[in-house]
Amino acid sequence: MMMQYDIVVIGAGHAGCEAASAAARLGSRTLLITIDLEKIASMSCNPAVGGVAKGQIVREIDALGGMMGRITDTTTIQFRMLNRSKGAAMWSPRAQCDKSAFSKEWRRTLENTPNLYLWQDAVVDIVVDHTESKPRVKGVKTRMGAYIECSRVVLTAGTFLDGMMHCGEMHAEGGRAGDQASHGITERLVELGFETGRMKTGTPARLDARTIDFDALEIQEGDSEPSKFSFDADTQYVRSQMPCFMVYTSNEVHDILRSGFDRSPLFNGTISGIGPRYCPSIEDKLRTFADKEQHQLFLEPEGRDTNEYYLNGFSSSLPLEVQIDALHRIKGLERVHIYRPGYAIEYDYFPPTQLNHTLESKLVDGLYMAGQVNGTTGYEEAAAQGLLAGINAHRSLKGEENIVLRRDEAYIGVLIDDLVIKGVDEPYRMFTSRAEYRILLRQDNADARLTPLGYKIGLVNEEKHEALLKKLSSVEELISFLRQQSVKMEEINSYLISIGEEPLTQGRKLYDVVLRSAVKISELGKVVAKLGKYLAERDVAEEVISQTEIQIKYRGYIEREKFFAEKLLRLENIAIPADFDYNAMQSLTIEARQKLTRQQPKTIGQASRIPGVSPADINVLLIKFGR
Repeated sequence: MMMQYDIVVIGAGHAGCEAASAAARLGSRTLLITIDLEKIASMSCNPAVGGVAKGQIVREIDALGGMMGRITDTTTIQFRMLNRSKGAAMWSPRAQCDKSAFSKEWRRTLENTPNLYLWQDAVVDIVVDHTESKPRVKGVKTRMGAYIECSRVVLTAGTFLDGMMHCGEMHAEGGRAGDQASHGITERLVELGFETGRMKTGTPARLDARTIDFDALEIQEGDSEPSKFSFDADTQYVRSQMPCFMVYTSNEVHDILRSGFDRSPLFNGTISGIGPRYCPSIEDKLRTFADKEQHQLFLEPEGRDTNEYYLNGFSSSLPLEVQIDALHRIKGLERVHIYRPGYAIEYDYFPPTQLNHTLESKLVDGLYMAGQVNGTTGYEEAAAQGLLAGINAHRSLKGEENIVLRRDEAYIGVLIDDLVIKGVDEPYRMFTSRAEYRILLRQDNADARLTPLGYKIGLVNEEKHEALLKKLSSVEELISFLRQQSVKMEEINSYLISIGEEPLTQGRKLYDVVLRSAVKISELGKVVAKLGKYLAERDVAEEVISQTEIQIKYRGYIEREKFFAEKLLRLENIAIPADFDYNAMQSLTIEARQKLTRQQPKTIGQASRIPGVSPADINVLLIKFGR
C-alpha cells in the first residue's frame, strides 16, 4: 500500500503536533503518524506548561501562530506568574493543566485542521534517494506495511526510539508506561552516517487523592488575578482554579530511599543514558545534596475529573517497595495509594550539531528533527522546535526563504542556536540565564517581537495582527500622555508616602513619577484625576498598562541591551565560505580547527559560540574574512 503527502511528521508529542499543525495550515498536505491516537500531545510527565524561561517560549510560540498557548488556556486549572518579585525580564507564566483535556483539545484541533491527516502506526524506516550527491528523503515505511511517499520528514519521536523503562531491577521496552518502543529509525540513520547517543529521563509515582490527608499539607493557590498564555482575545482566563500542595521529605524518608540504592538502575550501571541535571530524580538529589535534611515537593492535580495527583520532585527508578515505603513516611501521605510507580526511561537521541539552524539535518536533505530526539527535555522546548521545523519544512518545499530566529529575537532562537552550535552533553533545558538578551526577550513583549513574522509567513491572521498594532499604538499613546502631563505635589504626595516612596518637592511629569519602582499606573490613576479619566475614557487594557510600565521603568536597560545586540549582530553578518579549510590556518589552535571543521559555522558569530573556539581564534577569523 502506498500513500502520498508533502510532509510526514513522525510522532504526535508536543513537537509533532506543532510541526504538523504549522505545515498543514501553511498549505502543505501533511500526515501525522503516531503509535496511539488516544495519546496525542500526552503530558507524559508533569501536566503543566510554562515556568521559568519555558513560559516565555510558550508565549513566543503563540506570537508566531503556534497552538500550545491557546490549548493551554483552554485546559488550565491553575495559573501562576513566577518571579513576580524580580524584574520583568524574569517573570515567567506557568499553568497547571487538565492532562486529559489538554490531549483531547489537541486532537480536536488537529482533526479539524485543513490539509492535515492522522495515521495510527509506527514508522520503522525512512526511505532516502541516493541518486544525487547528497541523500534526500523520499518516504517512510510503517510497521503495518504502508509505504508513504513524501518530500519532507519531521522526526519527533520523543522517548520512543529504542525506549527502555526501568523500575528497580525490573525493565521493559517502551516509549512510556503502556506504550511500545519504536525500532528501525535509529538503525537507518546510523547507516546514513548519523551519530547517536542515549539519554535518560524519569517520572514519579502517581497518587490517589482519596488516600491523601490534604489537611496536613501546605496549600499553594493560583494567582488571585490569573493571566494566560495566548495573546488572542478569544481565549479565556482560568475561572475556577484548583490548588496545589507542598510536601516535604525527611531524614527518615531519605534513609528508606538510600536502602534501595544498591538496586537502583541509576547507580548499579544498568542505565547508561545521561539524565537531566536540572530535573534530577529523588535518588540523584540525595546523592548530590547528601547533607540536606529535607526536600520540598509539590503535589499537583492531573485534572478536574480525576483523583490522580502528580508528586513533582519525586521522580524515581528505585524498586517499587522502596518507593511506596518512602512515600508512606511523608506527612500527609501515610496511607497513600499509588496508581503506578515512578520509573526511568532511556532512549536514543541524535546530537543536534548534525542539524542546520532550520532544524534540517546536514546529512540528509528533507529530514528535519525536533524535540527530545535533539537532546532536549520539556514540552515547551519540543513544541518550539516542532513549530520551526514544520514552518521550514513547508517553506523549503515551496522554495521560500527559511525562517531562522536570532538570539536577540527570541528564546526559541537561543534554544536552537545552543543546540546546533554548542550541542548537548545532557538533556537541554531552557533557563533565563542562557539568554544574554533576556531584558529584550520578555514574556510580555513576545507578540511585539514575533507576531509580525508570524503574519508575514501566514500563520497569524489579519485580526490578530491588527490587534497587535492597536495594542502597540495604545502603549505609545499612553507613554506620550505621561510625558506631556504634569502632576502637583499636593495631588500625589500622600499616595507616594503610602507606598514607601519619597514625596515630591515640586511638580513633575507623570512619566518621571512612573519611573519609580513602587508606582503602578493603575493605582496612580485613582489619585491623579486626569490620568484616571484618560484610562477610563479609552478603556485602556491591563496589558497595555503593564507594557507601558515595563517600557518606562526598564528603558535604560532595554536601550543598553539593544546596543550590545546590534554590536554583536555584526559578527553574524560576516560570512564564512562553505566547506572552508580550517586546517590550512595554522594560526588557529588545534582544538579550534577540529571544532570548526566538524561544525562548519556559516558566520563568525556562530563560530564564536562553539565551545573550544577562543576569542583569539575569532580574531584570526576576523582578520581572514575582514572586519
